[in-house]
Amino acid sequence: MPQIEIDDATDRYLTFAAGITGMTKGQLVARLVEQAQAAAAPEQAASNGDEPASVRVYADYAGHRTYGMFVPGPGRIEITSGPLTGRSFRTPSQAAREIVQHYNPAVSPHRNGWGFFFVAATGAPLQSLRHRSV
Repeated sequence: MPQIEIDDATDRYLTFAAGITGMTKGQLVARLVEQAQAAAAPEQAASNGDEPASVRVYADYAGHRTYGMFVPGPGRIEITSGPLTGRSFRTPSQAAREIVQHYNPAVSPHRNGWGFFFVAATGAPLQSLRHRSV
């Protein structure tokens, strides 16, 4: 059976996480790898075969994480989690404004969506994909 080497601190983290999830350390690592692969693989937009592959993104605001799909080309954001699930916005900035407005209506909602959203697979700002969508 293949084995990997980890330091003592990582082993303690895995032991703790495995204990609270009811999995073995191996099962936990396998699940984390599966989740990372799923986040890294672009999903095909469902509307038609002519659309480019979409990219999973997220935004953190006011203690809430909101996931969505960024569709290059048109540059739209489709929200896939939280109270705005199912809504589609023409631009990342429009989506960012709606998220801010939802969670904190007392502040100005104006945000630059290209810096507000991050690519789920890498943690890079959505801005890193901007040249591909224009």
